[in-house]
Amino acid sequence: MKTSVKNYQRLCRWILVLSAIIFLSLPEMAYGSVINEDQEPNDTTEYVLLRGTVEDEDNGTPLPFATITIEESNIATVSNSKGDFLLKVPKNMTDKDIRFSFIGYEKKFVPVSAFKDKRYKVKLKMITVPLVEVSVFPSDPNLLIKAVMNRRDENYLNQPTRMTAFYRETIKKGWSYVSLSEAVVEIHKPAYNEPKEDRIRLKIGRKSTDYNKLDTLVFKLQGGPYTATMLDIMKDPYLLFDKATIDYYNFKISNITRIEDRTIYVLSFEQKPNITIPLFYGRLYIDTQNLAITQAIFNMNTEDKEEVSRMFIKKKPLGAKVYPTEASYIVTYRQDKNGKWYFGYSRGQASFKVNWKRKLFNTNYHTTLEMAVTDWAYTEDKPFKGSERLKINAILEDEVSGFSDPNFWGDYNVIEPEQPIESAIKKIQRKLERMNDN
Repeated sequence: MKTSVKNYQRLCRWILVLSAIIFLSLPEMAYGSVINEDQEPNDTTEYVLLRGTVEDEDNGTPLPFATITIEESNIATVSNSKGDFLLKVPKNMTDKDIRFSFIGYEKKFVPVSAFKDKRYKVKLKMITVPLVEVSVFPSDPNLLIKAVMNRRDENYLNQPTRMTAFYRETIKKGWSYVSLSEAVVEIHKPAYNEPKEDRIRLKIGRKSTDYNKLDTLVFKLQGGPYTATMLDIMKDPYLLFDKATIDYYNFKISNITRIEDRTIYVLSFEQKPNITIPLFYGRLYIDTQNLAITQAIFNMNTEDKEEVSRMFIKKKPLGAKVYPTEASYIVTYRQDKNGKWYFGYSRGQASFKVNWKRKLFNTNYHTTLEMAVTDWAYTEDKPFKGSERLKINAILEDEVSGFSDPNFWGDYNVIEPEQPIESAIKKIQRKLERMNDN
């Protein structure tokens, strides 16, 4: 019992994955200047900017969170939830091919020269898995997941790395975006077989917030980029399950698929009926050859809203009850040329309902964060000093000072913004311009 309580307390600590801080007081109006979506960065002397959309070859359905990599390099990005992508290719790599991959689809190579000066539609073909492979299932899914966890040390990077990543977090009230914060960060990630935690340094960031839409609340996310790296479940397996909590779940092999040239088991999981603490349910995509998790898609069980609220909410105003109604997560791994896997992308979404004591209607908030590793290399450097790195409970919005640099993105690869986000930011920009004219 002691072990279970200890692990659950550990889980509660890290489930400040998408934790919220809600204050009563409202600061003065604050706006930031922005970059127009169609405005190209000025500094394009060192790279070529590629834009496009990844979609299904047969029906044109966008493929969200597809992995996009420059061949023979560690430079990569992902498509956004609409399948759109933006990739910045160094000019000394313009003779390379761009590799596109998505679970259940054939990989595709497109030369940089094919993009020219327009958006490029990358059409991927769905894979048909041979029947002989479909019939080859492990007999015991519980033994499969235990084998996966036992092989973690040999399947994932066994040396410290220094990663560059793009990070974004947003807050919506109802259907309206009220806050956007973005940053380029550096991550010092210890080897996967070391218990040491990741360290993050903020390289550059920007924000924009429309406090008018927040009524009497200021709603912020605590943890910032650390939240995204905590979703690396193979580095921090206790977020989902470790040796002590793995028996809290039922596992089932629900399907088999492919990603690029590898056959993948789809392992579904959910907490057992007799386990009452809020845990998770979802799917793990496991490489059949080396038993490495290549992707995880999962949700938190929010049925016990009182307990989940205690886990998520750091502060809340008097006269209001705040409940998480949904919490969903994605983490994707990439493979290097030596066959080792590493953290490549994560995304978390959570929704909250605010019930006011003396108000007829509820207020709904939706938060999203995502991080894409855009480059990495092995390192012998020590972790960032305390004075350089972000604190683990940092609020990114408080760490950056607005959209102050017109050449903000430089040569970093980013997740292309959703159009609704850009529309919200443009509205804030117009308000700022009107304020300046008065």
